[in-house]
Amino acid sequence: MPSIISLIPARSGSKGVPHKNIRELGGHSLLSWSIKACQISSRIDRTIVSTDSHEYAEHAKFIGAEVPFIRPLEISGDESTDYDFVNHALNFLEELEEKPDYIVHIRPTTPLRDPSLVDDAIDAFVGSSSASSLRSVHLMSESAYKSFEISSSGFLKLLHSSNTNIDSANRARQLFPNTYCANGYVDVLSVKFIEASGLLHGSSVLPFITPHADEIDVEEDFFKLNYKLSVNPIYAQRLFTS
Repeated sequence: MPSIISLIPARSGSKGVPHKNIRELGGHSLLSWSIKACQISSRIDRTIVSTDSHEYAEHAKFIGAEVPFIRPLEISGDESTDYDFVNHALNFLEELEEKPDYIVHIRPTTPLRDPSLVDDAIDAFVGSSSASSLRSVHLMSESAYKSFEISSSGFLKLLHSSNTNIDSANRARQLFPNTYCANGYVDVLSVKFIEASGLLHGSSVLPFITPHADEIDVEEDFFKLNYKLSVNPIYAQRLFTS
């Protein structure tokens, strides 16, 4: 069986919502929601948190995740990439001869997950012979083809066009192609592909369509998701009811 680890990034420098990764949602930290989903998964062998914070590391270990290293500050800033922390983790694990076959990238800022969907995503990617990676997406409520940019003259224009005649975008949404928004529900990455290409996803990315995934980016998102949890406790019951 292939070796599969989940890797959860949790840097401490969020400016929109300070320390949001350990901020509580529904009585549990954002980190807890992601760690618990990985622990319940039947396909994930180990759950590792990559953080630059000793406080976050202790919190993650208390929940049950592994934190075998502290991420260097130089790859923990606002402009640091996902590739940076994934490559750092792989280099660390390679030195211990513990390098996995697959990495499941789980973002704490997408807390409301069903672990069975995480397993389905892993199975879909591992079972694919041609995909370079898997990325979760959800259907956009409005096609991106109905979106606008603002031209240099200050008027609306069609997306990726110089055309400022926007009447064609007023057609019924059913007449436009479906478009999808990438979310943080689950990504599955091939270590072999990463090492060969220097990329995380590549050009043959398998889409994994999830229900609409709520993200935590700003303070108001906590209010919305706390309300959602109050009217639909199934999200918490999946993870925190033994």
